[in-house]
Amino acid sequence: MTSLAAEHAVLVAAVAADRDRSAFAVLFDYYGPRLNAYLMRLGCDRAAAEEIAQDVMVSLWRKAHLFEPSKSSLATWLYRIARNRRIDLLRRDRVDYVDPDDFALDIADESSVDADRLLDSQARDDVLRGAMKQLPSEQLALVQMAFFESLSHSEIAEKTGLPLGTVKSRIRLAFTRLRRALEASGVVEAD
Repeated sequence: MTSLAAEHAVLVAAVAADRDRSAFAVLFDYYGPRLNAYLMRLGCDRAAAEEIAQDVMVSLWRKAHLFEPSKSSLATWLYRIARNRRIDLLRRDRVDYVDPDDFALDIADESSVDADRLLDSQARDDVLRGAMKQLPSEQLALVQMAFFESLSHSEIAEKTGLPLGTVKSRIRLAFTRLRRALEASGVVEAD
């Protein structure tokens, strides 16, 4: 654990145990702008990024006792909360079409890869976005329905009028193409 990470873990402990406002202010001043910039890089407009960043920091204030420094760094924990809140916001808005540039698909098993490296891996996201643009439209549409609209394979089959087996095959083919693109770029290791 770096000295900054250790210092932040101590500050979080102070927030959790004593509701230490000065410790929280230090964390807010450090992470607030970083979370805001991260969310804007993910495609949020300024207002949404600020709102989500503030929401994440309120979560830190309220749930500091849930942070476990042995499992991840504070940065990883906060960035993951921010990313998940952004995804929740996208799902809640239920947009019919989401540009592939606005989505970072998690193909790698997060438990097997250092989460800090995943969050900071802009190269992985760029390769994935490019690979998604290369998918045939029928595969891309099904992947979007499955992940952006949270539809099951049977719901997708019903919505599109395609046989269930065709839906499953096209999604599996899309994942295979995406994985190959990530492997070819060296972003993830081949099995």
